[in-house]
Amino acid sequence: MGCAKNQVDSEALASALGAEGGDLDSAENADTIIVNSCGFIEEAKQQSINTVIELRRRFPSKKIILAGCLAKRYHAKLSASLKEADEVFSGELLELTGLKDSTLYQNRPLFSPPGSAFVKIAEGCNNRCSFCAIPLMRGPLKSREIDDIMNEFRALRLRGLHELCLIAQDTAAFGMDKAGHSLLSGLLAAISAEKGDFWVRLLYLHPDHFPLEILPLMRGDPRLLPYFDIPLQHASKTLLLRMKRRGSADLYLELINKIRAALPNAVLRSTFLTGFPGESEADFEKLLDFQTKARLDWLGVFCYSREEGTPAADFETRPSARTAMRRKKILEEAQISITQEKLGRFLESELDILVEEKTGSALYRGRAFNQAPEVDGVSVLESKNALTPGKTVKGRVKAISGFDLKLCAV
Repeated sequence: MGCAKNQVDSEALASALGAEGGDLDSAENADTIIVNSCGFIEEAKQQSINTVIELRRRFPSKKIILAGCLAKRYHAKLSASLKEADEVFSGELLELTGLKDSTLYQNRPLFSPPGSAFVKIAEGCNNRCSFCAIPLMRGPLKSREIDDIMNEFRALRLRGLHELCLIAQDTAAFGMDKAGHSLLSGLLAAISAEKGDFWVRLLYLHPDHFPLEILPLMRGDPRLLPYFDIPLQHASKTLLLRMKRRGSADLYLELINKIRAALPNAVLRSTFLTGFPGESEADFEKLLDFQTKARLDWLGVFCYSREEGTPAADFETRPSARTAMRRKKILEEAQISITQEKLGRFLESELDILVEEKTGSALYRGRAFNQAPEVDGVSVLESKNALTPGKTVKGRVKAISGFDLKLCAV
């Protein structure tokens, strides 16, 4: 359940259990089912619990273990109340096996589409945003060593993977716990020294300490994709301060302009949060104005979820759920034309497409550099020749369909 970080944990757990003689199989065929839960916001928590309840209904005789973030955060409560789970595991997932060797990550089964994998470069977070429960579950920032990451990078490349997405709770903070400053540029320099044709995509870059030194590296190596996932959350300085963030609309627009000046083909994704305690109509208007000026390629909008144990849980003057949802819908509707405009710049251009699956007699689904796994639109590619999932092929963009690109193989 939940984020890409959880997916990597699940893959590593499957690797660890396999090393001890276990076999990965479908829920229908398995003896034991492990639910790697999400505890980030209320909707995700309920989804994890509902999954356990539904699995128990479908498989009354199987052993079901609830693990992951939700289990760790609410261990005592769920152990007492969630009778559908045979066990609620409160520790780190890999402690289930006692194995933590990094080779588990290198050899793990992959749950991503063909040709792609997530590489987790750090765990935990030191930002302590007032709305966020992640530090309660994942703890402080713990960065991996660059050599260790590169060993995993090379191992995954030897398996034929083309796209490697670098992830963490805050990718921009990589190395700050070791060196006092970001080491992301050093990691990208090490990756850039590798030979071969591949994509590296950066996800989850906190805007308040964005490492500008990565931009020249990315300009010099097109394999380091000019794709930036930067969770800005808001544009009102008053609200950002309440969120324990240091930004403002002007600072964030300046960052966006610097990125686009260095990399004219840059693609930017972000997330906005509506309904945060204290958000007034004036604050929301500032966010709408920022959205118009920033012209982000992709945007996800979420309503604030009050999470116990976070500083914001005690804040007053929270907008109603109806108001938060109304503002969310306004932002989403405004983003449609912006995203379609940004996609329009690729019309009649040739793009490399990472093929993921065949969907028709001559149709394939895949992604271009401007489309991250799962969260953005996709590329629908028409080809008279048979294509192999996990490989790349050039296509010419012939049309924009909603949030998707329609291409013909060339």
